[in-house]
Amino acid sequence: MASRAIVGVSDHGGWAVFVTVDSKGTLIDRRKVELVEPGLPRIPHHSEGRSLPLDEAVALVLKVKASAESTSMQVLDELSKDLQIAIEGIALRICPELPQTIAECITDYQASNNADWVMYRKALAKAAEARKWSVHWFDSRKAFTSAAAALNTSDMDTHFAELRKKLGPPWNQDHKIAFAGALTACSLAVKRS
Repeated sequence: MASRAIVGVSDHGGWAVFVTVDSKGTLIDRRKVELVEPGLPRIPHHSEGRSLPLDEAVALVLKVKASAESTSMQVLDELSKDLQIAIEGIALRICPELPQTIAECITDYQASNNADWVMYRKALAKAAEARKWSVHWFDSRKAFTSAAAALNTSDMDTHFAELRKKLGPPWNQDHKIAFAGALTACSLAVKRS
């Protein structure tokens, strides 16, 4: 059993890559998960919502948000059941600041470019908190540097190449970011205890 397992997440519009890592840097699991039910739009703030009357767009976003929250609970339940290990937390990319309302997020072009990613991250954070997991926020631009420090290495490229060789594909940038975020969160958790 892993001493401290954290799920690192690299999210996209309606799906994410999960990489579960322990405090020693051991990769326990990797998987792609869907974060919204089939048939619903994946990026309603940025795409579908912008072509609807505002009240309909807000209603659509609320429907997708409810689905994202429900689906996030389901995927964390499945992960926990599949791995049968103690997972202590989740590591998510930091959310940019957004306007206060859904309507503002839809009508503000800059906000609409980020609002969907934030919606999914917050849904995963809410699902993790419901499981009593800690939520760690990481800066993806600094994740590799932090992971290198946690592994006491200066060469993450070599480490990632060895992981890919050992695990086989898929092993892409999303896996690397999720791994680095999880490892950084594990390292911080160990330092706090």
